[in-house]
Amino acid sequence: MANFKVTISDTRGKSISKELKDADAIPLLGLQLGDEVDASVVGLSGKIRLTGGSDKSGVPMRNDVHGAARKPVLLSKGVGLQKAEKGQRIRKLLRGNTISEEIYQINSRFGGEFPAADEEKTDAQS
Repeated sequence: MANFKVTISDTRGKSISKELKDADAIPLLGLQLGDEVDASVVGLSGKIRLTGGSDKSGVPMRNDVHGAARKPVLLSKGVGLQKAEKGQRIRKLLRGNTISEEIYQINSRFGGEFPAADEEKTDAQS
């Protein structure tokens, strides 16, 4: 089954991390980056927007690569490319924009602010 580590950030810049296993992770399978999901999946009220992620070996997801597979993509700038000079293009291995069982980490953005109870939990975990 699927296991995800979901990192959620709010409008103030605070972030929390939740781990979803098996039945809790099923609602996220098949979704694409940019989709909005009900935040009750991670125990919040409202909506979260999926913004990125990576697979078990650290290969990042990219919004404009379709599907769930790893693909070599020719890049000049953007997600997955750290150093390219002007005019230079580099072929990098990237993951598509669809969440599958191979994904390990999912990054998301919460539309509001976290409740005070969640902040105390994240401060205690640090």
